[in-house]
Amino acid sequence: MINKLDAALSFHQNALRVRGQRQELIAANIANADTPHYKARDLDFNAAMKNAMAGASNKEAFNTSKTSPNHIDGKPSSIGGDALFRPVIQGSVDGNTVDMDVERNQFADNAIRYEASIIMINGQLKKMLSAIQGQ
Repeated sequence: MINKLDAALSFHQNALRVRGQRQELIAANIANADTPHYKARDLDFNAAMKNAMAGASNKEAFNTSKTSPNHIDGKPSSIGGDALFRPVIQGSVDGNTVDMDVERNQFADNAIRYEASIIMINGQLKKMLSAIQGQ
């Protein structure tokens, strides 16, 4: 029974995990909007979901590397997919690639899709509960 329950919810569980990781990246972009030479990053959601559904190991997922001894060590996440640099729409004098209009839009879009996944999981759980209770 546990395996069937896990299988039924695994897609949405992985979607929530990937959406949460993406939200963290977008929030980091927004927080670093005024940081000189900061490069905006994002996830390829489709590739990350494929890796998450395939069961990518933590060692392969979302690896980061230090290019300076002053950088903080990155930690692997539980999703599959690497953070990619966002394409530069409009360059800035200080080398920062964060476009606040894009970031706000992506943040809101991702939050809405996260909420939709939660609603779908709730719907699945209600259907399972009513089936178990025989209603």
